[in-house]
Amino acid sequence: MGAVTDDEVIRKRLLIDGDGAGDDRRINVLLKSFTKWCNSTGSPEEGFTQYQRMLGTLAQCEFSMGKTLLVYDMNLREMENYEKIYTDIEQNITSAHDKISECKKEIQRAKRIRKNRQEYDALAKVIQQHPDRHETLKQLEALDKELQQLSHIKENVEDKLELRKKQFHVLLSTIQELQQTLESKYDCCRCALLRQDGLWVCWTVWRSLYKGWV
Repeated sequence: MGAVTDDEVIRKRLLIDGDGAGDDRRINVLLKSFTKWCNSTGSPEEGFTQYQRMLGTLAQCEFSMGKTLLVYDMNLREMENYEKIYTDIEQNITSAHDKISECKKEIQRAKRIRKNRQEYDALAKVIQQHPDRHETLKQLEALDKELQQLSHIKENVEDKLELRKKQFHVLLSTIQELQQTLESKYDCCRCALLRQDGLWVCWTVWRSLYKGWV
C-alpha cells in the first residue's frame, strides 16, 4: 500500500471527531480539572498527577487547534484549486464556443463552395453541349460568305429580270408600233391576218424570253 498523506490523516480524524464537539469537551474538562487542581487539598503527588493530566489535555487541545489550522489551510488550497479549475473550465468553454462558431462558419463556407461548384458543373455541362467558340466562328464566317454569295446571286437575278422586263417592254412596244404601221398600209383582211401573225410572233418571243429566265 502507498504512504498515507497528511491530508488523508486529517480527513480520517475529522470523520472520527465529527464536527469538533470533542474539542469543546476537552476544554470543559481542562477548565474543570484546573479549577479542581487549584482548590485541591490533596497530597503533592496527587496534584502533580492532576497537573500532568492537564498538560496532556492541553497538548490535545493544541494538537486539535493545529489540526484545525491545517484543515483550514487545506480548504484554502482546495478553494484556490477549485477556482483555478473553474477558470480553466470557463476558458475551455469560451474556447469551445469560439471553435464551434468558427466551425459553423467553415461549414457555411463549405456549403457555399459546394453550391458554387455544383452550379459551375451544371454550367460546364451546358457549355459542353454547345460547339466550340472557334468552330462556331468558322461556321459563322462560312454562313456570312454564303450569304454574300446569295446576295450577289440575288442582285444578278434581279438585274437580269429587270433587263428582261425592259426588253419585253421594248418588244411589246415594237410589236404595237409594227401592228399600227401594218394596219395603216393594208386593208382589213390583211390587217387581221397580220394581227394574228403579230400575236403569234409576240407569243413566240415571250415564250423564248420566259425560257431564258428559267
